[in-house]
Amino acid sequence: MKKNMKLCLCIAMILILTLSSHIRGEEPAVLAAEEKGGMHHEIERLLKHDPNLKGALAGVSVRSLSTGEILYGHMGDVRLRPASNMKLLTAAAALNVLGEDYSFQTEVLSDGQQRGKTLMGSLYLKGKGDPTLLPTDFDQLAESIRKKGITTIRGYLIGDDSWYDDVRYSQDLSWSDEDAYYGAQVSALTASPNEDYDAGTVILEVNPGSKTGEKPKVAITPKTNYVKIKNHAETVPADGKKDIEVKRNHGTNTIQIKGTIPLETSKVRQWVAVWEPSRYALDLLKQALHRQGIKILGKEKTGQTPAKAQRLTVHQSMPLSELMIPFMKLSNNGHAETLVKEMGKTIKKEGSWDKGLDVLKTELDTFGIDPDGLLLRDGSGISHINFITAHQITKLLYSIQDEKWFSSYVRSLPVAGASDRMVGGTLRNRMKNPPVKGKVRAKTGSLSTVSSLSGYVDTTSGETLIFSILLNQLLDDEKGKDIEDRIAEILAAS
Repeated sequence: MKKNMKLCLCIAMILILTLSSHIRGEEPAVLAAEEKGGMHHEIERLLKHDPNLKGALAGVSVRSLSTGEILYGHMGDVRLRPASNMKLLTAAAALNVLGEDYSFQTEVLSDGQQRGKTLMGSLYLKGKGDPTLLPTDFDQLAESIRKKGITTIRGYLIGDDSWYDDVRYSQDLSWSDEDAYYGAQVSALTASPNEDYDAGTVILEVNPGSKTGEKPKVAITPKTNYVKIKNHAETVPADGKKDIEVKRNHGTNTIQIKGTIPLETSKVRQWVAVWEPSRYALDLLKQALHRQGIKILGKEKTGQTPAKAQRLTVHQSMPLSELMIPFMKLSNNGHAETLVKEMGKTIKKEGSWDKGLDVLKTELDTFGIDPDGLLLRDGSGISHINFITAHQITKLLYSIQDEKWFSSYVRSLPVAGASDRMVGGTLRNRMKNPPVKGKVRAKTGSLSTVSSLSGYVDTTSGETLIFSILLNQLLDDEKGKDIEDRIAEILAAS
C-alpha cells in the first residue's frame, strides 16, 4: 500500500512539473538553458531581465544551418506578428514560382493603322505589374513611337491596368497609411519617382522662402500635373520651429502643406502616395510624347486594350534577381504586394491578393511549412493579423538553401553595419561593432508594438546559424531593435 502511495506521489509530481512547464510556455531548449552556459544562458537572461520586454512576447528560434537542428527556442512555436519579416516568405515563393530571370512588361499598343505620320486610332499603355517604371522609361517608350515616324495620334491615350484586379489596398491597411509611401496603391500600371522604386508615389521637397512670411518653395519629382499642391506653410525666422506637415486629401490628388520652416534651414523631403497610380503613369507617358513632338488629339482615360490592338513597343523591367535588392534591402511593401498578385496571375490566372496568397501558401508547403499553422493576410507584413512562429521562419530559411536561386535570396538581405545603402539596407546603421559588422544578413521588421529580425549569422567558431526574433506587444518598438542586436551579438560570439 505504501509502495503504491509513493508511486502515485511520484507520478503526481511528474505531472505537476510537466504541466508547469507547459503553462510557463517553456520549451526543452529553454529549460536546458538554465543548466547550460554560453549562448543559451545569455539569451535567456536577456529575455527574462530586459525591462522593455515586461508584458511583451518574445519568440526566438535558432537553428544550425548545416543540420537544421533547433539549438535554442523561446516561445518558438507561438504565432506572432512578423511585420516585414513576412517578406522572407514572399521573396522565397516569388523566386520559386516566377524564377530569377522573370521580368515585368509594359506595352504600348494601338487599335488603329498608321497613315503617313498619323496614327488613326487610340494609343494604349498596358501595364503588367512593373513597379520599377521610371520617368526615363516613359521617355524611351515615346522615343520608340517617334522613331516609327508617328507625330500625331488621332485618338485617345488610354491606360490599361486590367492585368490585376481593381483592389488597390491589402485588406488590413490602415486608412491613415494610404498617403504614405509604404501604403501606396497596388496597380498593374504605375510609376516610381526614383531608383528606390516606391511605385505610385511622388517626392515633394519643401525649401524655405527667401524671407520671413513667404510661402516655402515646393518642388515635385517627377514633374506632373496629376497632383495639385495647396501650400499653406510659412517661412519663419532662422530660430523658429521647423514643423512641416504634408498630407494628401483622401480620395483626391490634392496635397496639403502646412506648418512652418525656418530661414536657411535644410529642406523637408517626403514621398507621397498618389490616388489611382494608373492615371499618374499615363500622365508621364503623355508628357514624354509631347517632348518627342507627338500630338494627341484625344483625351486621356482608362480602359481595356482591345484584342485586335497591335503592339508598337514594349519596356522590359530588370530581372527578379535584381529587383530583389531594392525590395528586400529597403523593405519595399509595394514590391511585396505586386509579387503576390503576380504569382496569382501566373499560376491561377487572376492577379489578386486571394489567389496570390493561395499560391504563397502552396509554395510554403513545399518548403515544409504547414500553411494551416499560420495566418497570412498580405505579402509585405503591414497587416497586424499576419501570424507565424519563429520556428517556422527558421525552418523556411533552412529549407531553401538548396534552391538554385538561394544566392540571389541571400544577396538581397540587409548586411549589418554595411554603409552602402544597397548593401546594408535597413541594417546599415545597426550592429557596426567589429564582432557583428558584416556577419549578420537578416530581414528587419517594424510595426507599431512589433519588431523583428530574422536571417543568418556567421559565428566566431566558423559556424553559420539561422535565427528568428519576433517581438510583439512592445510599448516602444524601437527598443526592440536593441534587443535584437544584442541577441545577434550573442549568436555571433558563440
